[in-house]
Amino acid sequence: MFNFLQNKLILVILAFALISHSNSMANENISSRQTLEVALAKHQGEVVYLDFWASWCVPCRKSFPWMNTIQEKYKSQGFSVISVNLDANRALAEKFLAEIPASFAVIYDPKGKIAKHFAIQGMPSSMLIGRDGKIKKRHTGFFTKKIPVYQAEIEQLLSSDN
Repeated sequence: MFNFLQNKLILVILAFALISHSNSMANENISSRQTLEVALAKHQGEVVYLDFWASWCVPCRKSFPWMNTIQEKYKSQGFSVISVNLDANRALAEKFLAEIPASFAVIYDPKGKIAKHFAIQGMPSSMLIGRDGKIKKRHTGFFTKKIPVYQAEIEQLLSSDN
C-alpha cells in the first residue's frame, strides 16, 4: 500500500513538473517580443540604444564594455541600453555574460522573431531610438574607431526632444 501511494505521489509530482515546464516554454515563446515591448514602454521618453547580439559574435565582445560605459555615463540624462540576444541555446548567451557581464537589460530571442521584425542583417546590429520612440539611427557591426560617432549620435538625441 505504501509503495502504491509513494508511486502515485511521484507521478503527481512529475505531472505537475511537466505542466509547469510546458507553461514556462510557452511563456518563453511569446515573451521575447512582449518583453521588449515592456522594456521599451518602461523607457518611454528616453533615448534607447537597442543592440542585437549573439555569443559567437567577436565584435560583441568589444561592444559590451562600451555599452556598459555609456549606460552608466548617460543614464541620468534619460538614456538606456537594451540588448537582444539571438542565440538559439540560452546557455551560450549565459556563458558569454559570465565572461562579459552586462549592466543593462538583456532580452532573449532564441527564435529570432524580434530580429526578423527589425530586419537585422548582421551581428551586432544596433538602433538608436529617440525620445519620441522612433528609430533615428541604425548600425550593423561595431567598430571601436567609430565610438566617437556613436557617442555623438547619442548626445545629439539626448539634447533633443525627438
